[in-house]
Amino acid sequence: MISVIFDMDGVLVDSEPVITEAAILGLREYGVQAVPEDFIPFVGTGEDRFIGGVAEKYGLPYKPEMKRRVYAIYLEIVQDKIKVFEGVHELLRKLQEMGIKFALGSSADRIKVDANLKAAGIPTEWFSAIISGENVYHKKPAPDIFLQAAQAMSVQPADCIVIEDAVSGIRAAKAGGMKCIAITTSFSEEELAKEHPDCICRDISAVQRELIRFIKH
Repeated sequence: MISVIFDMDGVLVDSEPVITEAAILGLREYGVQAVPEDFIPFVGTGEDRFIGGVAEKYGLPYKPEMKRRVYAIYLEIVQDKIKVFEGVHELLRKLQEMGIKFALGSSADRIKVDANLKAAGIPTEWFSAIISGENVYHKKPAPDIFLQAAQAMSVQPADCIVIEDAVSGIRAAKAGGMKCIAITTSFSEEELAKEHPDCICRDISAVQRELIRFIKH
């Protein structure tokens, strides 16, 4: 039986603009005048690299206190600014109706995962497992997050389909021996295609169609 592992940011919720805004504001307090484009190479790699990579680009060594400050700002604005992608709730309910296990595997810290799910109206108990950045040492593009999610669901990696929006996430899924459906919410179809996902979708409705096709075959 196929099981599904969802990335969070860029897949379930459109939170990348929100964390980018928070990171710009947070880094500004350390003298870094970052712009949104600075963060693109670090999408999907976890906030230590998302924030730290940009700080280092501007010659400032990364300190964990930077992430704490960015998260504090994020928690202040996420409820009003986050958007849930159309069709997400319907897809999750459909999988429940079909008896399909699904987990969440995110490089973000659990505090951000919980804040996003709460703002999106997605109960944490819907997931068979939630694996966040603190649960692994090696974050995406390493496969550890997805492998832990599979283990937590008591399923084999080869029986998992990962839903990802980021290049690093596709690499992680493939490194873990899993199938991967990519969605073009953060990167272009051309950029995603270079990582050879099993298919590329433009929205959640298309993801649902492809998932059902995988499950039935």
